[in-house]
Amino acid sequence: MQDPTFEQFKTDALAQGFDEVLERQWAAGTVLDTHTHPFSVSARVVQGELQLTVGADTRRLQAGDTFTLARDTPHAEHYGDAGATYWVARRNTA
Repeated sequence: MQDPTFEQFKTDALAQGFDEVLERQWAAGTVLDTHTHPFSVSARVVQGELQLTVGADTRRLQAGDTFTLARDTPHAEHYGDAGATYWVARRNTA
């Protein structure tokens, strides 16, 4: 199976009711302490690596991995030595 393009990711996300789709790039070693977002997300890592911590669970995510977060979920992010790029779909409405 071929990896999706950003346009395919965006089309699928909009069809699923997400209202904003963008690419996020993070510099190597960036750390975001525990925080929340006023939107839910569905994302796909396309380059690099990050560790996503939700509660006591930490996941190491690499290119091809996906993750979701519900609105207002406390989480922390730690980006790897090469940083990371991911595509993210956001649902800003409840």
